[in-house]
Amino acid sequence: MRAHRLDAVLLTTEPNVRYFSGFFTQFWESPTRPWFLLIPAHGKPVAVIPEIGVRGMGQTWVQDIRTWQSPRPADDGISLLVDCLKHLPRRFARLGMTLGAESVVRMPVNDLILLKEKLRAEIADNFEIVDAAHLIQQQRMVKSPLEIDKIRHICKLVSDSFAALPKFAKIGMSEMEICRQMRVDLLQRGVDSIPYMVAASAPDGYDHIIMGPTDRRLRERDLLIIDTGSTWDGYFCDFDRNFSFATASEPTRIAYEVVWQATEAGFAAAKPAATTTDLWRAMNDVLVAGGSLGNQVGRLGHGLGMQLTERPSNTPDDHTQLAPGMVLTLEPGMTFAAGKQMVHEENIVITAEGAEWLSRRAPATLPVL
Repeated sequence: MRAHRLDAVLLTTEPNVRYFSGFFTQFWESPTRPWFLLIPAHGKPVAVIPEIGVRGMGQTWVQDIRTWQSPRPADDGISLLVDCLKHLPRRFARLGMTLGAESVVRMPVNDLILLKEKLRAEIADNFEIVDAAHLIQQQRMVKSPLEIDKIRHICKLVSDSFAALPKFAKIGMSEMEICRQMRVDLLQRGVDSIPYMVAASAPDGYDHIIMGPTDRRLRERDLLIIDTGSTWDGYFCDFDRNFSFATASEPTRIAYEVVWQATEAGFAAAKPAATTTDLWRAMNDVLVAGGSLGNQVGRLGHGLGMQLTERPSNTPDDHTQLAPGMVLTLEPGMTFAAGKQMVHEENIVITAEGAEWLSRRAPATLPVL
C-alpha cells in the first residue's frame, strides 16, 4: 500500500470482504444493502456495515465495527464511512478501491459519486479514489495451505460425483435430468452449494459451453459435457467432464485425446517462475498440432479460489509469473469441425516442485456410456 501511495483500501464485494475479515454469510444474496471494509495502511481493518450484520461480523477477528440502520437510500452508510476515513492516519489522500479488470464495486454508482464528493469536501480537496484491483488480486492469487485444502476437498467430492455419473446417466434422459441427479449426488456427498452447472450435448460434439442444461434428451452418438463450479466452505472447484453415449465417431475420439494431451502439456509447464503465457503456449501448441480450427473461450484456464474464476488468465499476453500456492484451471478447448467443440478442464495447484492435480484426472480416452 505504501508503494501504491494508499492511505486505505475500501472493499465492497463478498469475496474481498470475506478474505480480509472472515465474514461469511449468505446474506450477500440480498442486493439491498452495501457493506464496507476498510483496510488502513496503519492499524487493523474497520468494518462499516448495516446493523443487521453486527453479530455476524462480531464473530470474526475484526474488532472495530461501525454500523447504521440500513436500508437508508438517502445516506446508506456514506457519512459514517467518510467519518471513519477522517480519523484514519492520512499521508497521501488516496483511497484504493477495486475499479479495474475483473472487479466490481458493490454499491450504487450514485453513492460512489457522493463518497468522492464528500471526501474532497470534508477531508481534502485533492482526495483521490484510485484503482487497487490488481493489488488485491495479487494478494489473493497465492493461497494459504488451508485455502488449498478446502479446494482440494471440493475437487475430491466433485471428482467422486463425476465418477458415479455413468450409474445414473442414460440414453433417453435429458440434460436437465442428468444434471439434477448430479446435483442430488453432490449434495449427498457433502458439497455446500452448486452455483454453477452447465451442460451441452449434440451428435459428435457441442457448439457452446456456457448454456444449459436444457430438456434435450440424449441419443446415440451424442457427446455431453457437464461443467461445474461447486463449493465447500466458501471455495470453488471448476472442471468439466465429457461423455459419449453408445458410440463416438473417430473425429470426436481424436478431439478428446487432443484436449486431454493439451492438459498434460499445461501440467508439465506449470512450475514456479513459468508464466501463464507459458501454460497457454504449451497447451495451444498441442491443440494446433491436433487440428484445432480455433478456440471460442478466449483463454485456456484461469485462477480459482473464493470465486469461480479469478485472475490470472492463461492467455498469450497475460505473463503472470507462477508461484507456489497459486491454484489454476487448465482448460484447453478447440473447434475440431464446423459447429463442433471439445473442451476439457482440470484444477491444479502450483508447488515448489511443479504442480499437483487437485481434480482427479479424467480418463485418457473418451468415456462411452
